[in-house]
Amino acid sequence: MARVIVKVGSSSLTSELGVVDIAMIENLCRQVEAVRAEGHQVVVVSSGAVAAGVAALGLQQRPTDLPTLQALAALGQPRMIETWIRALAVHGAVAAQVLLVPHDFVNRRQYLHARQTLVRLLELGCVPVVNENDAIADDQIRFGDNDRLAALVAHLVSADVLVLLTDLDGLYTADPRRDAGAELIAQVAADDPIMGVIAGGTGSARGSGGMASKLAAARIASWSGVRAVIARADRPDVVAEAVAAQEAVGTTFEAKDRRLPARKLWIAFASAPSGHLVVDDGARAALVGRGTSLLPAGVVDVVGEFDEGDTLDVTGRDGVVFARGMAAADARVLRATAGRRTSDLPADVAHEAIHRDDLVVLPQS
Repeated sequence: MARVIVKVGSSSLTSELGVVDIAMIENLCRQVEAVRAEGHQVVVVSSGAVAAGVAALGLQQRPTDLPTLQALAALGQPRMIETWIRALAVHGAVAAQVLLVPHDFVNRRQYLHARQTLVRLLELGCVPVVNENDAIADDQIRFGDNDRLAALVAHLVSADVLVLLTDLDGLYTADPRRDAGAELIAQVAADDPIMGVIAGGTGSARGSGGMASKLAAARIASWSGVRAVIARADRPDVVAEAVAAQEAVGTTFEAKDRRLPARKLWIAFASAPSGHLVVDDGARAALVGRGTSLLPAGVVDVVGEFDEGDTLDVTGRDGVVFARGMAAADARVLRATAGRRTSDLPADVAHEAIHRDDLVVLPQS
């Protein structure tokens, strides 16, 4: 038995006018049930709440301000889940709605609660349909797109395969919509340098993702020990082909044999840095070689304005990012303590710039 995460985005679930594509959802539900009939468990990560809200109000274009987007998500989410419930019920399957926020992955207790709920739903024979809780999500702390959410869910439930469905056949050497010579990349090894490449931006005005976010999701999955597949959503039987690891389906990203904790996955790959710290060679060697905390003594420069708990990049003097972590103090405090030995620091300030439990050394290309 395999545990499968199937993510489908707004651009695949809605028409050019933003109307929910019921036929697409019905087709995916048929595929989901075919995979479940083989004994596999499936979690669906479905975008489309905002797009469905836009269609419900008959708006001509998608707004950009946060309050309106959250209101549209509140309008659209029940319409999306209703469509999934009906389409799955045709096949005798029971859908369950699960809405998550980043806190559910960063906080250990919330992480365990979310895992317990999803695993129990699978044990009960249900199909969880997951989305970010866009109606209340903090714009400063959110997944940003459901590709990352799907990858984190794959980690959460110890999935075997993550299927990222999109409007392209997979990852190409260039954007095939602009370059006729672009070639499909069928296989990506866990340590392939391409995992560090930034690819294209948002692919559709109806969605928030793009190939860059799918690459980020594939990296999260790989570091979770999960095989990931990027494939075309309208490909017949794409879900079954991805689960069976058929060579002809999309782009497959191999899983690493190392599994990072969810908190570190969030820090490393899913959170946007608010600034960065430049460290000396000694601090870099200690972080990379011994997995220590980053102490103020090793910090030579503090760049940006940020608060305690914000995500920071860590670079050497060469400017290359080699680690990422959560700040143990705000920018003002770290500037005041940079370069100072621990024994010289006041008792009432943080004696670490980034604690080792909140720091990840990134894979290098």
